[in-house]
Amino acid sequence: MNGTAYILGDRAQALANYPHARKVGQFIYVSGVSSRRFDNTHAGVQINGDGSVELDIREQTRAVIENISLILESAGATLANVVDILVMLVDMNDYAGMNEIYNHYFHAETGPVRTTCAVHQLPHPNLLIEMKVVAWVGE
Repeated sequence: MNGTAYILGDRAQALANYPHARKVGQFIYVSGVSSRRFDNTHAGVQINGDGSVELDIREQTRAVIENISLILESAGATLANVVDILVMLVDMNDYAGMNEIYNHYFHAETGPVRTTCAVHQLPHPNLLIEMKVVAWVGE
């Protein structure tokens, strides 16, 4: 009734009852994606010997986009099919670092439209970024 759900067994599992993506007609809606791994660790996080934590927006951005790519692949699409991206950053000071990596994957002429907003927090304190995308697989 509401399309086909895609739940990947080898990706970080949802923290509630929702799929990684849902295909409805010619569109694929991907749930918010972070740098969380299957084992619930996070890419872009270094825990130092003294217990302090260093977070890397570039590594997290790369991991998020790669996670999205794998989710889209499971639904028969690629990053080239993405038409809309919502980027959520905990700190707008990370905007330039996020863009540095984002620009390796997408180009203005062929890439999606994008909205970037600052959010108060994400589901884990190690997370700096989350992205939600819509892809189109028509024609």
